[in-house]
Amino acid sequence: MNARFLRFAGLFFVLSAILLLGSCHKKSVPAPTTAPPPAPTKPTATLSVSPTNVQQGQSVQLVWSTQNATDVSVEPLGAVALTGTRSFVPPESKTFTLTAKGPGGMVQETARVTVTVPPPPPVAAAGPTDEELFQKNMKDIYFNYDRYDVRAEDAATLKADADFLTAHPSYKIAISGHCDERGSGDYNMALGSNRADGVRDQLVKLGIASNRIKTVSYGKEKPFCEEQNEKCWQQNRRAHFSLDK
Repeated sequence: MNARFLRFAGLFFVLSAILLLGSCHKKSVPAPTTAPPPAPTKPTATLSVSPTNVQQGQSVQLVWSTQNATDVSVEPLGAVALTGTRSFVPPESKTFTLTAKGPGGMVQETARVTVTVPPPPPVAAAGPTDEELFQKNMKDIYFNYDRYDVRAEDAATLKADADFLTAHPSYKIAISGHCDERGSGDYNMALGSNRADGVRDQLVKLGIASNRIKTVSYGKEKPFCEEQNEKCWQQNRRAHFSLDK
């Protein structure tokens, strides 16, 4: 009886010790967890150009803004402020590119301007030269046989010549006197001189300064026509105008 009691008491003691030791053991507390930092925000940007259509030589206005960026550049301007405006004269049609960089990455924006090259001014048609203008407007004066006075039918022609010279005050002229082949050389030289001088005097009366006019006689030495008939001889009896350069 005692032996059984002792075994039961020993077992009870062991179980009690185990329970006591279990109640004294502290429970372990898990370490708190730390949340990862948020990822950097990606940059944002805007870019505009105004006006979008210009003629060559005109300027445009670039306007841009960025957020969450640390480094901003605009091609072709180079590095620029994070936000700003800039005037620019594009030589040709161009696309502007803005690049914004920051801890969160990179973003690009573009804006385009169209440059119109104006057409070249029309080339004015080449006008006549002074020589061409002179030959077109200055008409020779013709004479009757063995005479040097201006004929009545040539008065209007001489007046038109004077009007042309008045309208072109920089022109200086030479008047050469000519004769047909009849008569001696000396006689025709004198007659040709009288014809040139007579036309000069008439132009002076019509308002042309005498220092703009010089005269010379060629007599019958430089004929305009070489046939031996009255029609040809009439062509050679003249006072001929040329531009004195």
